[in-house]
Amino acid sequence: MQNIFSLQGKRAVVTGGGTGIGRGIAQALIEAGAEVVLVGRRREVLEEAAAVLGPAAFFMNADVADTSSLPVMVEQLEGEFGPVDILVNNAGINMKKMALEVTDEEFQRIVQTNLNGLFSLCREFGKRMKERGGGSIINITSMAAIYGLPLVTAYAASKTAVLGLTRTLASDLAPFGIRVNAIAPGFIASEMTRKALDGDPPRKQRAISRTPMGRMGEPEDIGYAAVYLASEAARFVTGVNLPVDGGNSIGF
Repeated sequence: MQNIFSLQGKRAVVTGGGTGIGRGIAQALIEAGAEVVLVGRRREVLEEAAAVLGPAAFFMNADVADTSSLPVMVEQLEGEFGPVDILVNNAGINMKKMALEVTDEEFQRIVQTNLNGLFSLCREFGKRMKERGGGSIINITSMAAIYGLPLVTAYAASKTAVLGLTRTLASDLAPFGIRVNAIAPGFIASEMTRKALDGDPPRKQRAISRTPMGRMGEPEDIGYAAVYLASEAARFVTGVNLPVDGGNSIGF
């Protein structure tokens, strides 16, 4: 039974894989037997992460917001490392600002990375997965796609769009053996979460107090969910948005 969760012989790409949740996902996929290619903007961060993660970790320097470059990047990545079975779209940026003060440029910057770049990668890797008869795509959404959180207008809009995109892609790609799912992290101990909460103690306390498990999660908690969704154990699962949040989404 334990082999049904194995990713032995699989190759995964994790965007934003050098730090935080992305690194936790990469670690879990490697523990399950996969080779992982980390994709991100900061080469030195990727190098350090790959060194720590070990011989099953590789990296490619790329900016997912530069959508015009992504088709070539995908071709180069598969040419260098081999066919990709699992795509985890984790890269994302956030900004805390009152909605009426957000400029069009700021809004578009968030959407370009969190939504447009993600879609481009789904399309480019999806074409190749179709040719090979299957694959698994996992998008990282957010509690901001479920709640009306204040001060994150652009982020919430982008992540809500990713949720809709996940469901539509699941329908479009199912005939080709490609499953598309999402994970909605709750409050996870990461650099992005610290930036959002450490300067706002009352907000941090609200987050913890409405989480039934009474604490923040760890990046590997998201990683283990990704292992499940990428594995044969989830072979009949597509189009879901799985909260990994210690019960925050049902807390009161």
